[in-house]
Amino acid sequence: MDLPLPMISVSGTPRECGIAYGIAAADLIAANTANYMARFSTSAGLDAERVHGYGALFRAASHRHAPRVAAMLDGVAEGSGVPVEEIYALNGRTELIYTAEPHECTAIGVLGERSASGHTLLAQNWDWHPDQRPFALLLATTDELGRQVVALTEAGMLAKAGLNDAGLGVCVNMLGTRLDRPDGGAPYHVLLRAALEARHLAAAIKAVCATPRGASINLLVGQSFPGGTPGEAIDLEVAPGDVGFLHPVDGVLTHTNHFETALSAHDTLKAIGGSSFFRAARARRLLGAGPIGEDRVRAVLRDHGGHPQSICRHDEPGLAQADRSETLCSLVLDLDERRMSIAAGPPCTAGAYHDVWLGKTV
Repeated sequence: MDLPLPMISVSGTPRECGIAYGIAAADLIAANTANYMARFSTSAGLDAERVHGYGALFRAASHRHAPRVAAMLDGVAEGSGVPVEEIYALNGRTELIYTAEPHECTAIGVLGERSASGHTLLAQNWDWHPDQRPFALLLATTDELGRQVVALTEAGMLAKAGLNDAGLGVCVNMLGTRLDRPDGGAPYHVLLRAALEARHLAAAIKAVCATPRGASINLLVGQSFPGGTPGEAIDLEVAPGDVGFLHPVDGVLTHTNHFETALSAHDTLKAIGGSSFFRAARARRLLGAGPIGEDRVRAVLRDHGGHPQSICRHDEPGLAQADRSETLCSLVLDLDERRMSIAAGPPCTAGAYHDVWLGKTV
């Protein structure tokens, strides 16, 4: 299969999946972990001892609140040979460095009532530091119950955006508040995986709301429903101790990296500024009226309004190293077809999107 990223397919219990993933991607996981250990030091002033301490806290919280995800991460450490505390710190990298390294993404949801196909669509540009490009991969898992997930992630992590065989999908944006702290609960990427493993929309929402967390996060969650029942999508703005909800307007949801609901927590982006404050509104406007086809969604993901800090984000080498960011991957999820279409970013230069179907690739 011609894909822009490596794909690793594993099966078994969560621990078995983790071990197999760790073995298959051992070199990438070791290199990615070493890269982040250096960034924890340079960006956040954390030496290895403190990183291991946070990793142990993340592991304990994960086992309490997301035990199947924790079993998989323990397996990743076992299979890859990377210390387990470093694997959990890797999955908590948002908690450890995001306040020092703010980066941006754009997410889109389109209900079947607005999509040209009648299908529920989610889409996203994943914007992150260009040095992380070599460590991006697709992880496809089939658990011991036959349940399937395919997710975009970084080597050693379990999920960012993705979908499962129940027709449930997740896209993600970083958020930040003054309440964020590295020791507040299950890590950002554990919470993402827990939501992505849910079998129905309410369970995904429960996983997000009920799991204590130290980092703020935005999840755009959708699900297609069987029997011709229209699908649904909801946006969850999650901060430590609080959650805000956004619902589709005229069948469309968009979100970037600032809060749009009135949570009590102070949005730290207000003290930084940036393109987030216009990208979500611009994406909604560019989607336009009438039926929305995937071609139009992809055109929005390629948009250069406000370049280089546009929806299609481009690197600015003149920036400080910690501030550099670009669109590393662009993807569209058709939840009815159980299909992920993905391009290596920036999408303006990536050419074709490549299709991955659940059931055909895992």
